[in-house]
Amino acid sequence: MSKATNMLSILWLLRSGRRMTAQQLADELEIHIRTVYRCIDSLCASGVPVIADSGPNGGYRILDWFAESPLLFDMEEQQALVQAAAFAREAGYPYREALDRAIDKLKRYTNEEQLDRIMRHEEGFSVIHPPVEEPQLELLKTLEAAVAQGRSVEMEYDKGRGGPPSKRVFDPYGIVHWKGAYYVVGYCGLRGELRSFRTDRIVRLAETERRFERPEGFSAKDHLMRELLPDSLDAESLAVVRIRSSEQVLDMLGQHWLFGHAVIERKEGEAAYRIGEPSLHTYVPYFLLPYGKALTIVEPDSLIERIAAIGEELARHYRSMIAPQRETDSNPRKG
Repeated sequence: MSKATNMLSILWLLRSGRRMTAQQLADELEIHIRTVYRCIDSLCASGVPVIADSGPNGGYRILDWFAESPLLFDMEEQQALVQAAAFAREAGYPYREALDRAIDKLKRYTNEEQLDRIMRHEEGFSVIHPPVEEPQLELLKTLEAAVAQGRSVEMEYDKGRGGPPSKRVFDPYGIVHWKGAYYVVGYCGLRGELRSFRTDRIVRLAETERRFERPEGFSAKDHLMRELLPDSLDAESLAVVRIRSSEQVLDMLGQHWLFGHAVIERKEGEAAYRIGEPSLHTYVPYFLLPYGKALTIVEPDSLIERIAAIGEELARHYRSMIAPQRETDSNPRKG
């Protein structure tokens, strides 16, 4: 039998509530006693609370709360795990090999009927996502370990402006996946402030011996959201934006980063959002323009006027392309 099978068998025997010696386990499973010791060590390393009692009536046992806990997943839980794994793989999850091993174990310890159902759920669910290159995966592993251990890193970062990469010591507080890209948020020693960086622009990363403490209650996701779209949600002056449209369009707006977090009211054919006034003249018009005549802005008038002005600018821009073309067509060069 494989080591995994031996470990599972020992676990099932101990879950029965019996206290068993290593020799009893070896006899029961017809394996060598040294194999029992190795399996017990592996079970402990994986988090199973195995207790070794000494004395005449001693032996191995597991804590009652663990013995009574369910170790098998029901069908919905199995489905959720294999489909969540598909999301993680396509999003560039750095520990894909470990994820695949976990899913393989899930499949290995099911009966034929359960395995067939798992495979049908897995094959019927797909995710399309830009591929993440292997160097990026290794970099994400290094960053994730640094976040978990509270360890500073030395980082060279390409700002994307054609200049040389900038060097800094960085305390990574958290990693965020947003719109197909990974960002790391933390304290930048170069700037002396909280910053976020796209991980695909990191040129080089090296661990250091320096340690840091992440601020209590800090949310990397919240910081990144406010950094990417400043004054959208927590500006001093907030305005109510009311939009009428079909349920489909309102649902799509609800999936947008800004509108999904700013909604304050939703009823049939209409939704209201509370958004920072500065963003009504910067980001918001460009978020709404692609919907064209599919929606109606009820309020505020300032947003309507800003979108109208942008529309007029776009109309003039594209009309300017027509006149030169017509002049060229009406005066062809003579050969």
